[in-house]
Amino acid sequence: MKNRVTRDYTASEDLLARALRVIPLGAQTFSKSLTQYPRGAAPFFATHAKGSRTWDVDGNEYIDFNSALCAVTLGHCDPDINAAVAAQLEKGTIFTISSEIEIEVAEKIIELVPCAEMVRFGKNGSDTTSGAIRAARAFTGRDRVAVCGYHGWQDWYIGSTARNKGVPNATRDLTHPFQYNDLASLRAALETHPGEFAAVILEPMNTTWPAEGFLQGVVDLAREHGAISVFDETITGFRFAKGGAQELFGVTPDLACFGKGLANGYPLSAVVGRADVMAEFEHVFFSFTMGGEMLSLAAAKAAMAKLERENVPAALERQGTRLLDGVKALIEKHRCADFLGIVGHPSWTFLTIAELPDAKGFELKTLFLQEVLARGILMVGTHVISFAHSDADIDALLAVYDEVFPILRDARADGNAVEQLRCEPLQPLFKVR
Repeated sequence: MKNRVTRDYTASEDLLARALRVIPLGAQTFSKSLTQYPRGAAPFFATHAKGSRTWDVDGNEYIDFNSALCAVTLGHCDPDINAAVAAQLEKGTIFTISSEIEIEVAEKIIELVPCAEMVRFGKNGSDTTSGAIRAARAFTGRDRVAVCGYHGWQDWYIGSTARNKGVPNATRDLTHPFQYNDLASLRAALETHPGEFAAVILEPMNTTWPAEGFLQGVVDLAREHGAISVFDETITGFRFAKGGAQELFGVTPDLACFGKGLANGYPLSAVVGRADVMAEFEHVFFSFTMGGEMLSLAAAKAAMAKLERENVPAALERQGTRLLDGVKALIEKHRCADFLGIVGHPSWTFLTIAELPDAKGFELKTLFLQEVLARGILMVGTHVISFAHSDADIDALLAVYDEVFPILRDARADGNAVEQLRCEPLQPLFKVR
């Protein structure tokens, strides 16, 4: 194959075989497993990471454009976060009773996030989206939920997707998907069961920018039907703006959920919002042994301080815009616009590969991953910018794409993408965006 580049993944393959004997899929997260990375042409295990870089068990170095599934906003091993966690470690990780840092972090979130009047902490995004839905159901006395986007692994949401195995039909029947940027689809869902919806939850933005009036329309429709509006800002929070997508787009929901970059990779999430709805957390059961774990709270306190001090969202947007513009130029340069595209907010963009009659999208995507991974770019087709990504990192990514886009173009034209693979083509997990 023209421009053939390879890397050795022997140690990763050996560890994967060992992991598969004791761990389903060989990983704790679908997004880190062989469902997302092509076996035989990708690393599966890392040894360490620093700034914008990650090293695998075979000693290969990568510029990391996945940023730990969007959890790392400042960069791996950020020195300010490390110092804050180390200082807290000397005092303790969790106490028998609460600690003041819980209050301090809650107060800072309330200061930054427009809808936040009270705060409860979880550990994962799924904790807080599920907590928000439980609180909304308690507050309204209703059961049904309208959903748009991805909201975690819990039954109430995942039952509405193709990954619904193990979810009771009675639970699945209470969840109603609607289409992004389509208020009519939300209105139709709400009107199908009038007076029965507890909540409307959506990602305020993922791949597509919200149409004029869409987000406010969602909030207004929810209110009109007596439902609680919930923005799932697990990814957009502290990334799109200091106060999240709700600040960027000037729309305030009743509740919002945060995670991922809240503590720069430490396990912490938060559900926030109107005080009267949040008061339900005094009655619904939303309680975690590790809910007040202080290393993650110390990380969050330091992360939000740096977010403000360095205006991190503006830096992410600036670097992301360089990447976005550069990728668009390369798509045009290599005449790939009929099957390649790039969408999303500059801080979190998606390289899209269209389904085509002569080359299945996942065959081309597998070839794409094989080639970019071999050239030292760690990603799954998205560009998650961190504060640690430098101009040189962006330039390096664009240089790789300058080599790989012609390979994809020619493979599509010749219909031989599969023949160029050193692995089996990936298969879709399930589509949520």
